[in-house]
Amino acid sequence: MKRSFNRDEFVGSLDSRQKGARYERELARKFRAEGYDARRGQQYCGANGDADVVGLPGIHVEAKRVDRLQLQNAMDQAVRDARPGELPAVFHRKNNCKTLVTMRIDDWFKIYREWEAGNEVD
Repeated sequence: MKRSFNRDEFVGSLDSRQKGARYERELARKFRAEGYDARRGQQYCGANGDADVVGLPGIHVEAKRVDRLQLQNAMDQAVRDARPGELPAVFHRKNNCKTLVTMRIDDWFKIYREWEAGNEVD
């Protein structure tokens, strides 16, 4: 059975993609403001497997700009797409909220130990 065209679904899908692209640009600007040479990944031109935003060495950035995030699915995607040596991280934001970053706990401790080794903790 052939599925009928639903204009509202199509428009909603376009709006969702545009919202995601805007968020990727927002993250890239934030990373640059923090001193990293960041840009959107190559997925916008059809390439797959690249991070949504590139420029944080050693981190695979999966960007999600939704109000109802399926966080485990997003993390699974980040883990699946991360290249060897990259730590998967999901950067996510809801409307009217600040960006949060979700990582697996073992990966978070890798970063924390590196920070701790270079900083004296009181």
